[in-house]
Amino acid sequence: MTRAELQAITGRQEVPNEFWQAGVLQDVSRSFALTIPMLPPQLRTVVGTAYLLCRIADTIEDDPELPEGSKSEFLDRFSDVVEGTASSEGFSDLVVPMLSGSAPEAERTLVANTQRVMSINSTFSAAQRGILARCVRVMSAGMAEFRQVTGLSGLEDVRHMQRYCYVVAGCVGEMLTELFCEYSGTIARNRDRMMQHAVAFGEALQMTNILQDVWEDRQRGECWLPRDVFDKAGLELRSLNPDMQPDPPFGNAITELVSHAGDRLEKSLEYSLMIPSSETGIRKFCLTSVVMSVLTLRRILSRKGYTSRTEVKISRPTVAALVFFLNRSAGHDRMLRSVFSMLAKRLHARELAPLSA
Repeated sequence: MTRAELQAITGRQEVPNEFWQAGVLQDVSRSFALTIPMLPPQLRTVVGTAYLLCRIADTIEDDPELPEGSKSEFLDRFSDVVEGTASSEGFSDLVVPMLSGSAPEAERTLVANTQRVMSINSTFSAAQRGILARCVRVMSAGMAEFRQVTGLSGLEDVRHMQRYCYVVAGCVGEMLTELFCEYSGTIARNRDRMMQHAVAFGEALQMTNILQDVWEDRQRGECWLPRDVFDKAGLELRSLNPDMQPDPPFGNAITELVSHAGDRLEKSLEYSLMIPSSETGIRKFCLTSVVMSVLTLRRILSRKGYTSRTEVKISRPTVAALVFFLNRSAGHDRMLRSVFSMLAKRLHARELAPLSA
């Protein structure tokens, strides 16, 4: 089904849930619209719903004009809705009118359809609903916590950045692991080992997002970068602006953060390879996100004077080539390790030449 066909049916209630969900995913996330269909049919709808629930919370958190008190209230109420202790009826009527005009239309439409998302959620097993609810509660509480401490001055240090990455993405890695284990007894045998890397899997993807969205976040009055790294480079985060580019101190700070993300991506690869090779779809789902992050970070390193995410975003042909490669190699651990090592080698600061003025 084409994107246009999916968009045409998104708002129609008689459309089967899987088609409605696919249309919404196309509108709110290019990457997840690509990777979720790779999953086994038994997991596609539940993981897609999990993403949409997280995106509703993210839409509330990101809105630049919502008062902080309202954000905390809405996030808490949304967690109650997902946990089943509050009704989804009326939630959208309360939130949507308060979203700012700058909120993307696709995200407004998603929030307006919270009740339908929850209707889909009600079809899952009790175990699956509990897994999703726990993730949304951790994420919503963490978002409310960090709304009180962030601004253009960024986060205090790398440790706080890592904590932020956990509450918005590391907990998603835990959620996915629980869903994978609930789906497959074979995967569940590796549960403890996978959980050791599940947080790193989510954090790596979020750190990549933070780095590529630096300037777009600042336009919203937000900064999720750690002050200690930029203080060491002689830069004050509050006064950072795109007109300073290209700036070697900025590039040095970004290089250090790319190295942190690269370390987590190594664990993300190990996480992906703990999934049995017979579960090709789940492997491809994980590996596609991991390698896309590696490629994005490589672009960031080669364009340290970037002033927008579009400058470091990987192209559609590159994504298509990646999918083609994984379709043929997702079950071959040795090849995957070799390709990952080649692509990720430059991500570590110790292997980078010093920047010149």
